[in-house]
Amino acid sequence: MKDSQIYDCIVVGGGAAGMMAAGTSAMEGKKVLLLEKNKSLGEKLKITGGGRCNITNEEQDIRKFLKFYDTGEDFLYSPFSQFGNKETFKFFEDKGLPLVVQARKRAFPYTEKAFDVFNTLKKYIENGKVQVRLNNAVKKISKENNKIISVETKDGVFQAKSFIFATGGVSHPETGSTGDGFGWLRDLGHTVKDPTPSIVPLKLSDKWVHTLAGVSLSFMKITFYLEDKKQFSKKGKILFTHFGLSGPLILNCAKKVADLLHEGEVTAKIDAYPDTDLGSLEKKVIKVFDANKNRTLRNAFREIAPTGTAKGLELIFSGIDFTTKVHSITKEERKEIVQTLKALPVHIESLMGFDRAVVADGGVILEEIDTKTMRSKLYSNLYIVGDLLHITRPSGGFSLQLCWTTGYVAGKNA
Repeated sequence: MKDSQIYDCIVVGGGAAGMMAAGTSAMEGKKVLLLEKNKSLGEKLKITGGGRCNITNEEQDIRKFLKFYDTGEDFLYSPFSQFGNKETFKFFEDKGLPLVVQARKRAFPYTEKAFDVFNTLKKYIENGKVQVRLNNAVKKISKENNKIISVETKDGVFQAKSFIFATGGVSHPETGSTGDGFGWLRDLGHTVKDPTPSIVPLKLSDKWVHTLAGVSLSFMKITFYLEDKKQFSKKGKILFTHFGLSGPLILNCAKKVADLLHEGEVTAKIDAYPDTDLGSLEKKVIKVFDANKNRTLRNAFREIAPTGTAKGLELIFSGIDFTTKVHSITKEERKEIVQTLKALPVHIESLMGFDRAVVADGGVILEEIDTKTMRSKLYSNLYIVGDLLHITRPSGGFSLQLCWTTGYVAGKNA
């Protein structure tokens, strides 16, 4: 069945970028149809940031902000000058959802509920009288010359003057992000880079790590090695899991680690006391040992190891008996404990897959997109936004900001 009306704009995909694009286009006075294949809008948005929703980052310097997007920095300068993080703060606060800034300049809704972000966007599209069709996966795209003519779903064929594709990437496939748009855009002649999980936890083979599942340490330093040669170091929060390591620090190292894994064996060392040098840590250990001479090393070690890690860390010291009284511990054993706490060894097997990815890269190469409008350079009425663009970024609010920015710019111009 063919829908007799011709819309000004059809947005395909009802996630963060799609809802922003649809609402913005409607506020420009356009007649907008939003097609979503799931039974409800914003499925991934509702779980982002562990349900807290890291909306954006407060970094004020636009050049510093854009450097987080790696090779996308220059491309994004124009879009961000139209709608950057300052505009994101204003957008949500004007709609009754103030933001709060936390560690590493990450901005969250003051309620710390992703659902409130979703509801703000839902009201935005409702106020613009956007028509929404749920359970409407696109089956076919029709084109003529350098224009998209229509899209077809189970409900029929829908025509529009312009189209915005906002179907997302492949991270969190359980929310419907299965990379459909990559296939369509490739069929339409666009160059699409294959996605790889770019913000994901690391899978490790070390048993001691697995025993610490659920333990989170707020300030660690990790140094990565390729074939025993030092590559890079970063500081931040680490979360131990049943499969390896996660947390903001690890997620933001994943892209570099992925590149290293292609070249050879990757290992790492975790410094449990990055702000304490080896000599100072040894003095601290001697002080604890002196105060606990007649207790077992196991009991004394709990006062030395980071909170909640003592039992797991014991497994690293295969040559030391932790039932030994502290006064019987040799100088060499004490030094081994100190040195190991400054360099806990881990062996990286792989990155976790798309099912655990916060963000996956891949998408249309930026050379095929007009930076000022998000319009395809191959089709004069097609706009491409969000995770469909091949832009790498870290966690910390940068992924959603990409959705807000590109969605807004496309909505303004479509």
